[in-house]
Amino acid sequence: MNLRFRKYSWQLAPSSIRDIRQRVFVEEQQVPPELEWDDTDEIADHYLAVDDSNTPVATARLFSTMEETGYIGRMAVLPEYRGLGAGDALLRHLLAESAGRFQELKLSAQQHATGFYQRFGFHICSDIYDDAGIPHLDMRCLAPTLASHPGDQRAKPLILGEDSESWLFGDESTMLELMDSLVAQAGQRIWLYDDVLDHGLYDRYPLRELISAVARRHRLSEVRILIHDDKPLVKRRHQLVELMRRLTSRIELRLVNTDYPMENQPFLLADREGVLYRHDFNKPEGFANFANPGRVKLMEEAFQRMWDAGRGSLELRELPL
Repeated sequence: MNLRFRKYSWQLAPSSIRDIRQRVFVEEQQVPPELEWDDTDEIADHYLAVDDSNTPVATARLFSTMEETGYIGRMAVLPEYRGLGAGDALLRHLLAESAGRFQELKLSAQQHATGFYQRFGFHICSDIYDDAGIPHLDMRCLAPTLASHPGDQRAKPLILGEDSESWLFGDESTMLELMDSLVAQAGQRIWLYDDVLDHGLYDRYPLRELISAVARRHRLSEVRILIHDDKPLVKRRHQLVELMRRLTSRIELRLVNTDYPMENQPFLLADREGVLYRHDFNKPEGFANFANPGRVKLMEEAFQRMWDAGRGSLELRELPL
């Protein structure tokens, strides 16, 4: 199905956008009109998908209240066009519009539609809740640029425990998208091994919030950070160090004991399935895999050996809070 997409402000939006939402949400799904039509329409970009005959097929809106986060909502396809790829095409267009503009995309998905959004790199990030009498879950995508690639035919890209194909990266921005996507989905464990806790890679507010969420998620949660050199952390404040000192029972940092065998490549492990691996301490080149328990097992054994031989940082312990 060939579709074209048009973007409008609410003030200039054609009546067909309102008609599609009225038919799908208000009439078909029985959403109260006072909930369907809200103030967000005024600040959102509204997208209309039309076919070759210029017939309206689907609509959605995209807006932002924070500079780095975009929100997709009110996505609706007319019943007679469902199953023809209209929803796929519209969502992929929204991803392409968001690539390079937002670091994160969020949406509220009806429970039955979560599988659809997972096909485009969105993962569930909430418990089920009720919205207008319909079960919903919050979902987000932390790699909109990667998820927007039209040639990628993965069943569930970027989903921890599902996406078994490797993602190769050769630049820092791609690496950070993959890193954040892994950390965000970890249910209980993050193990990080690197030469230093580089400020450019790890001293970031989004990553701090993601790691904080993992550490607080479960009573058995653990975040282990294993590095060679802690001197840069003493000279300059670091968000992960500050977080570690507030969550001492959940986040721990140790220094590698160079008298024992050690790995020559840095890596991050998310639960028992996800891994981000770099070929060199000083280059953003390597791969990520979201579902490779075999490789993770081998790397966690190597990490555990170094961890057991490691020691705490006296310098960080003496820093004032």
